[in-house]
Amino acid sequence: MTRFTTVELYSRDAAASAAFMAQAFGHPHTVYGDTYIDVHVGDGFTVAFETRDVTPPPLTIFQVDDLDEARAAITAAGGVVTVEPFDFPGGRRFQFREPGGNELAAWVAVA
Repeated sequence: MTRFTTVELYSRDAAASAAFMAQAFGHPHTVYGDTYIDVHVGDGFTVAFETRDVTPPPLTIFQVDDLDEARAAITAAGGVVTVEPFDFPGGRRFQFREPGGNELAAWVAVA
């Protein structure tokens, strides 16, 4: 199973972006350190804000059942891994570029 779960947006101030979402739309959020905040917009979907000096395009993130299998399938289909797998609170993920040039990510929940 693959499930679209997150769009990661870059912000010059993640806390201000999350506060805006809370005030404008009533969405709660979870803070993961000084520079990364998930805004919970419903049905298991999040808009994440990461503080950066520049604002590159959004990062679309898919949840998968098995990260190794997903990586194998992605590379077999012509995708290129751009960020090697890494751990984060609650999971593990990697980023890749699909043949059309878009940067995407796959993640798996880890208990």
